[in-house]
Amino acid sequence: MDKKTLFINADIIFPHCVLSNCYLTTTGHLIEDFGEMASCPPTTCYDKIYDLKNRRYISPGFIDLHIHGVASADVMDGTATALKTLSQILPKEGTTSFLATTITSPTKKISQAIENIAHFHSYKGAKILGIHLEGPFINRHQAGAQPKGDIQEPNPELFSYWQSLAQNRIKLVTYAPEMDPNQKLLHQIIADGAIPSIGHSEATYEQVETVHSYGVSHMTHLFNGMLGIHHREIGTAGAALLLDSFTAEIIADGRHISPEMIQLLLKVKGYQNLILITDSMRAKHMEDGDYELGGQTVHLQSGVATLVDGTLAGSILKMNDAIKNIRHFTGIALHEAIHMATVNPAKKIGHFHCIGSIDRGKEADLVILDRELNVIDTFCKGERMFS
Repeated sequence: MDKKTLFINADIIFPHCVLSNCYLTTTGHLIEDFGEMASCPPTTCYDKIYDLKNRRYISPGFIDLHIHGVASADVMDGTATALKTLSQILPKEGTTSFLATTITSPTKKISQAIENIAHFHSYKGAKILGIHLEGPFINRHQAGAQPKGDIQEPNPELFSYWQSLAQNRIKLVTYAPEMDPNQKLLHQIIADGAIPSIGHSEATYEQVETVHSYGVSHMTHLFNGMLGIHHREIGTAGAALLLDSFTAEIIADGRHISPEMIQLLLKVKGYQNLILITDSMRAKHMEDGDYELGGQTVHLQSGVATLVDGTLAGSILKMNDAIKNIRHFTGIALHEAIHMATVNPAKKIGHFHCIGSIDRGKEADLVILDRELNVIDTFCKGERMFS
């Protein structure tokens, strides 16, 4: 028989508001009901009761569409152990679902990582919703921390092979459209059921507008690894701001994008079109020192991860810290900040019917937060995975 859990005296974060002094119930892996405490069911009906004493929030579980690694594990390790580590550790920051993200590497290594994810059996903890293929079809002049030596020309046949190897689990593909002028790779990405995302690119506004007409409407870590805004050519980043239907990932650590630029982004795009990501690498939750990303040495010092030449190499950002930061930088409402880590990513990859908000019948992916947005408890499919 499914375990029944009751949360009482909680403030619940919904997509459009925060409701105070509420209860929430789960049965097995699903959210059963919620409402005001005045209509709370008898406590005797439940196996477990959590009294939040009106001092804590219940949030939907966070969804990270762009994460490479954590706690010394990386998706490109190509092992079940690495994926288990991600699933086990990510609930500490409130993340209950994620896209396992690759990096530009030799073809054989990417294939190994993809096959490993495809055959990874469900594990207690954060769920792998699929794969974010970042590279290798990018522009070497905007490589950032992507290994330049392994960048490839657009190859529709190779992508189709990878999607087959992935058992159709590649959900998001970061690519540079200017390297694919005949749109053959783009058409293959769409035909194979993945979402094309512009990143590590020097596409002009005109080039972005062209692929936009074919359905491209998302950008990878906006402003990082792309042509910036100039008053005579608004470039890749400017296109995302001008074209209303574009959504974009942002790394809200205060380093990848300045707080002032994040303020501008929210004014222009609104919180409904921005998705918080961590883009974190294996040094997250680790001490300062040297680590590896895509075969390159990354030095972590005082919260900043860089290559030898000083290039930012992903981040060690935790998702609950991204939410704290976005509120501190901009002053947006709590439900708006949470929206960017829950509703928006769930909708982007077509999972909003089952995750991304608190609603009856959705999966019981829940995060208990204190007033400072520290993670107190995380529940994945109704089971407490972090406390």
